[in-house]
Amino acid sequence: MKQRFAFKGMLAILVIALVPMLWGCGGGKSTPEPSLTVTMNPANGTVVSPSLAPFNLNVTITSTMPSAGVTISVIATTDGSSTTFFSTSKSTKTASNDFTITGQTLGDLSAVTVTVKSNSTSSNTWTGGYKFTQKG
Repeated sequence: MKQRFAFKGMLAILVIALVPMLWGCGGGKSTPEPSLTVTMNPANGTVVSPSLAPFNLNVTITSTMPSAGVTISVIATTDGSSTTFFSTSKSTKTASNDFTITGQTLGDLSAVTVTVKSNSTSSNTWTGGYKFTQKG
């Protein structure tokens, strides 16, 4: 009888000791993903001097890359219009990403919006943009 009681007592102590390990000692909290930081070329917020095509864009993720990567969306419209003449989106784990904007109208000011969204934390988003004009 004493052996049974001792065994049950040891089993209870073992269970109490192992429960925190099974649930994780950190209380289930994970480290938040670092906020996205991005650089662009042409730089964010600039108005590029009128130039000839092609209109190249480089988007570089300078923060730590999220574990599931990011989705980069590039949308170009005639400035002041909601009509899109260029749109692309790509999912990547690569820091430096190149795009070529096409379809702009000669002489019109074009507005480009770049959105970078984490594929692991949808609220982790960066948005920027720039403007350019194609000369003839």
